[in-house]
Amino acid sequence: MTSWDVGGVRARIREMAALDPGRERFGADGHRYELTPRLPEAEIRAFEESHGSDLPREYRSFVAEVGNGPAGPGYGLMPLTVPRPEAGGEWAVDDEWQEDRRPGRLAAPFPLTAPLPGRIGAPADALTRGTLMLAEQGCGIFTRLVLNGPRTGEVWQIDPDWGGFVPVGTGFRAWYTDWLESP
Repeated sequence: MTSWDVGGVRARIREMAALDPGRERFGADGHRYELTPRLPEAEIRAFEESHGSDLPREYRSFVAEVGNGPAGPGYGLMPLTVPRPEAGGEWAVDDEWQEDRRPGRLAAPFPLTAPLPGRIGAPADALTRGTLMLAEQGCGIFTRLVLNGPRTGEVWQIDPDWGGFVPVGTGFRAWYTDWLESP
């Protein structure tokens, strides 16, 4: 199943916003419970072609049917294409977002076949090839979507200092739905 209940997702986000008018929930001040318009098929296809990597179906259908971020876990879902403008200055994760879009990076093989718990000895760049940043959790912790290899479609979290690089769910739908269903 790849289609989303767009009305249901948008209704739940509106409900979350109504329950948190002061944006006290973690990350709400970043994503503001807003969804940007969905991406046209031609723009998604152009992204995939330019990066030499197909997007996993659950994520692809989300940006095609629901929106291109930012309402979502952590400080919000990163946009697939155009960087999100940040009120009052530089976007906190500009460098990380742009790093993902370097030629060949997303098409590179994902180097891990098993979780890597604990402190990471290798540079994060070496471990995150073949993944797309989905969200920032703060303190250098990022949630990433695996784009190729045996782990394609899985959502992983990288915490280079303490938590390692480990799966946080089976896929984008479960990860995003967990956030929608959280109190």
